[in-house]
Amino acid sequence: MAYLTTNPADKERFICVYPVYLNSKKTLAEGRRISAEKAVENPSCSEIKDVLSAAGLNVLLENHMHPREWNRDVQFRGRVRVQLKQEDGSLCQDKFTSRKDVMFYVAEMIPKLKTRTQKSGGGDSNSQQADGGKKNKKKKK
Repeated sequence: MAYLTTNPADKERFICVYPVYLNSKKTLAEGRRISAEKAVENPSCSEIKDVLSAAGLNVLLENHMHPREWNRDVQFRGRVRVQLKQEDGSLCQDKFTSRKDVMFYVAEMIPKLKTRTQKSGGGDSNSQQADGGKKNKKKKK
């Protein structure tokens, strides 16, 4: 039997953030934990880890699956553990008081990552061309 620890600095006491918590493509029943408007499309564990590491938090990447995740692909695999509290019980960073604060911050920052801005930049130009095509079709009618 594993002995549970009450020390907030132990790795077992770090909070878990699964990508499904922040995925706008998932429903609440499928495991999303924040509103769809604030959520991100298909976040990855590495993106979550990058954002939280840059914020100065102690982060661990683990190869675990969310129980409700039916897709066993590598891209949906993993969870991120984040240290919220020091050994004395004080917060590591004042702006992160709860797991919800961490999730909202990550969902806000992932779209600003360089890997995301490059991909969406190409997508925007394509969508503008598609809109232009639709306008032309309306004029012909």
